Amino acid sequence: MIQVMLSAGTETSAGTMEWALSLLLNNPEALAKAQTEIDIEIGQSRLIEEADFARLPYLHGIINETLRMYPADPMLVPHESSEECTVGGYHVPRGTMLLVNMWAIQNNPRLWSQPERFKPERFLNVQGERDGFMLLPFGTGRRGCPGEGLAIRMVGLALGSLVQCFEWERIGEEMVDMSEGAGLTMPKAHPLLAKCRPRPKMLALLSQP
Repeated sequence: MIQVMLSAGTETSAGTMEWALSLLLNNPEALAKAQTEIDIEIGQSRLIEEADFARLPYLHGIINETLRMYPADPMLVPHESSEECTVGGYHVPRGTMLLVNMWAIQNNPRLWSQPERFKPERFLNVQGERDGFMLLPFGTGRRGCPGEGLAIRMVGLALGSLVQCFEWERIGEEMVDMSEGAGLTMPKAHPLLAKCRPRPKMLALLSQP
């Protein structure tokens, strides 16, 4: 059980980071904003730490927007109706397996303005972005993902460190291919390839033994 949880958490977190970096490479202005936020709040004398995440709302917005556009588990965990009921005019017999298409909800133009666009700022100064069950990449309630808190912290720390320490560029002039591959966790169809180099202002810190 523990092995399954660890492997599932690792795969989904790694996938979310790959999607996030792909989106940032295709939207360099967002990458620049994230680097500026980290420079102002953290500086160049130390690396980002887990406790810093609460002071980095734009970085948090990048992660939320990535999870909105490319949820790690787009259909969530299957549920079963414990009683006969009617949902949205549809009769649901007791014992029916139910799947929630979170990808469709989180990319619905009736719920989100320009859902096809990468806009981390849509989550700035938002209280309770889950209101109305519009953003639920980890599910909710008793059946929600138990590793949500850990996953957010892992992705925030890892992505924040990559943004803080390195300059990122696409390989060539073409945009990064954002095609979705097959699988339960929505992987990229083509693995991300990118160029990176240490940021000049971080060289001294990265060179320390």
